Amino acid sequence: MDTQATQLRPSRSNVQGTVSTLSAALPFLALLVVGVLFPLFGGGYWGVIATRACVYWVLVSGLNLVVGFAGQIAIGWVALLTLGAYTTSVLAAGNVMPALPPYLALAIAAVVGAIFGLIIGLPALRLRTFYFAITTLGFATIVTQVALAWQSVTGGGVGVAGPVLPEPFASQWGFYYFCFGLAAICTWMTANIAASRFGRALTAIRDAEVAAEASGIAKPALLGAVFLFSGAVAAVAGGLFAALQSYITPDAFTLDLSVLFFIAILIGGRGSILGPLLGTILLTVLPEFAAPLVAWSTFLYAALLLVIVLVIPGGIAELLDFKNRRPLESDRAIIPRPDLLERLLGTTPDAGALTLQQVALSFGGVQAIDGLDLEIRPGQVHGLIGPNGSGKTTTLNVISGYYAPQRGAVRLNDTAMPVLARHQRAHMRIARTFQTPRIVGSASVLQNVMIGGTIDGEGTFVESLLSLPRHRRDEAMLRDTAMLALAAVGLERLAQVRADRLQHSELRFTEIARALMLRPAFLLLDEPAAGLSAEEIARLSALLLAIARAGTGVLLVEHHPDLIFDICHYVTVLNLGKTLAAGTPAEIRSHREVINAYLGA
Repeated sequence: MDTQATQLRPSRSNVQGTVSTLSAALPFLALLVVGVLFPLFGGGYWGVIATRACVYWVLVSGLNLVVGFAGQIAIGWVALLTLGAYTTSVLAAGNVMPALPPYLALAIAAVVGAIFGLIIGLPALRLRTFYFAITTLGFATIVTQVALAWQSVTGGGVGVAGPVLPEPFASQWGFYYFCFGLAAICTWMTANIAASRFGRALTAIRDAEVAAEASGIAKPALLGAVFLFSGAVAAVAGGLFAALQSYITPDAFTLDLSVLFFIAILIGGRGSILGPLLGTILLTVLPEFAAPLVAWSTFLYAALLLVIVLVIPGGIAELLDFKNRRPLESDRAIIPRPDLLERLLGTTPDAGALTLQQVALSFGGVQAIDGLDLEIRPGQVHGLIGPNGSGKTTTLNVISGYYAPQRGAVRLNDTAMPVLARHQRAHMRIARTFQTPRIVGSASVLQNVMIGGTIDGEGTFVESLLSLPRHRRDEAMLRDTAMLALAAVGLERLAQVRADRLQHSELRFTEIARALMLRPAFLLLDEPAAGLSAEEIARLSALLLAIARAGTGVLLVEHHPDLIFDICHYVTVLNLGKTLAAGTPAEIRSHREVINAYLGA
């Protein structure tokens, strides 16, 4: 009976996913109906406001991936709106070449925006937080100054006429429907990315970058794709903005406009598609009800942002998240099912041994590791113990590629592993957990575990953008595998719960489930029993032994001697970065120096 239930679980997860998708789509369907029917009850002036909201949303839909999902502070994204507006207008007016049809000019502007979106975004690979924000603002200033100075093309301060779309989009409502259609398509595409392995990878980069790297996520390639897309749609929004304005000058692209886009995402809620959409509509319509205060718009935007941050940190998206307000059971128990590991891990290929040979690493004058030799074999649990500061976590970081050894080498099956290639470790099927759980709190438990399988997806970014068949197959596979991993560690009942609502012990097991998504040949665990009760430690012990029996080599850093001596096949004791002793648990228990330095009497 239990086996039958296990076999049925993937199909149940698909049903739950379908129901969840339908419920999430309802607000968008409602907005779609309102948008289509708006001309029936909206006046001419409000038609202009509605069209402007659609134009802004085209830009915000792409910027949302940069700011809301990837966590980059791109305040000066108005630069790409400016670039798209002038590119479309100049090409349609024939200022540098024979006049082009508006649609072709808009398409070329998208290409130009994609290129410059990547150029603006490149500093994000090295600059963080406000440094990157200043870079984007600087680029916005440069674009405006070029528009002012290049009078023969842009008209300088006088400006240039915006493009006029041919029928049926030349009329006010025709142009409204054109902008609304593009906004709907952009919303659909960004929602596809948000619900894909790429969207989950972006949130992992934002909230748990080291965990993202340990899962094999390559930040430069992913951010590059996002900047290309975001730059393209921002430039398209610029072309639409120019057509809406009829005539553009550099002073149309103010800092206030850039702040509006940025704040719309923040008050909408990070990691949400619906929230920033509603935030954009709100900030576009709000000034129309407070026209006398338009000179105070920047102040009002800042005040609104401050209220949202203090009162509702999660923004509009948190207000609409009714599902995660339901109380959870208070007496939850974690009951792993090690019998599912065979299905989850499959047949682990023989990866040989993972070895450290005379590895040394120092930080300033402190010798963290000094000539360490270590060998982790498949199918065994290898314990690594020692006093605080003895070099245990540093050893894991060297193996994981976060630190480069100054001497010695780390080898996998006698082949030296590249140094500082963190995301490549996942491709070698080396997984790890962290001393402090690195979890995306705003994502569900299921989504956190699915992050661990990112490298197993085959679909490209464009395939996910357009929800093509290979993308859908990837998502179904990753969802089923993640549900199986959660069942193996005993957390399947919490799959749809936000991770920031979990207890500490549940976060520990969630990390293990995420690591198991890699089907690891070697699993590195950094104090997984910290904060667990005696009963939970016993269940963790059984789970780790089962993982080893499935053929995975386990390196366990732990401060619970009973756990180490109960399940480890071999134990290495570190002290001041050196090997104090190495041997079987029985040998370590009776080692006099170990007793004096670590175990005590």
